[in-house]
Amino acid sequence: MSDQRKSILVTGASTGIGYHCAKALAKDGWQVIASCRQSSDVSRLQSEGLTCVQLDVASTDSIHSALEKTLALTDGKLDALFNNGAYGQPGAVEDLTRDTLRKQFETNFFGWCELTNEVIKVMHKQGHGRIVHNSSVLGFAAMPFRGAYNASKFALEGITDTLRLELADTDIKVSLIEPGPILSDFRKNALKALEANVDFNNSRHGFKYAAAINRLSKPGPASKFTLGPDAVYKKLHHALTSKRPKPRYYVTFPTYLMGYLKRILTTRMMDNILGRIST
Repeated sequence: MSDQRKSILVTGASTGIGYHCAKALAKDGWQVIASCRQSSDVSRLQSEGLTCVQLDVASTDSIHSALEKTLALTDGKLDALFNNGAYGQPGAVEDLTRDTLRKQFETNFFGWCELTNEVIKVMHKQGHGRIVHNSSVLGFAAMPFRGAYNASKFALEGITDTLRLELADTDIKVSLIEPGPILSDFRKNALKALEANVDFNNSRHGFKYAAAINRLSKPGPASKFTLGPDAVYKKLHHALTSKRPKPRYYVTFPTYLMGYLKRILTTRMMDNILGRIST
């Protein structure tokens, strides 16, 4: 028998925001298809009672396989997509190779676009849908030593705005969530990416990388403004259930502050503020 609950595919559900939101959605009555890149995480989530498929957004084959499995579980329909699976690549722009930039975009941008386009075909056929992309304060406020991540999120915001305009004549709604610091494994994974992909020992920014490594290595909240992933879920829930979902949802004080400052300050003034933010 067809499951009458609304269905949603959540990417990047192994930890942090994706994990919390997948569980919260299931508790709120959604048919949740969580997805993780690693098979071990898929097994772990399944053992916790979540329906989970393996999905690596950097792989076309994985995207198509996961979506096929998802639709088999939802009788060929999908009410919503929450794109969340991403990572942050630290590093000064001058220290980022083409391959490093490409890896960042394959996961944070190209994979999201490919999956979204495949899901849109399903949503057009059924006549409705919700697409929510988890962006960042760094999707509109660039900060030093975060160039690859900044660029991927700026690109995501640009294409999401375009998609929203192009779908305005349909019942497919598109929203962005723009968190600031949220409790997750983001910094731990960023540290791994820094160590794997940046030759910081031979960079003129060596002392700044040392500070970055120290910051990324510290356990606990990134700042006093850090919120739990439940703060993101509140915005996601509104984007999925409101008759008029917002195009953008700010989360955390730093995001609201940067959004306000971007509106009232000149670029030079913003540069002076953002340039003093620690690595």
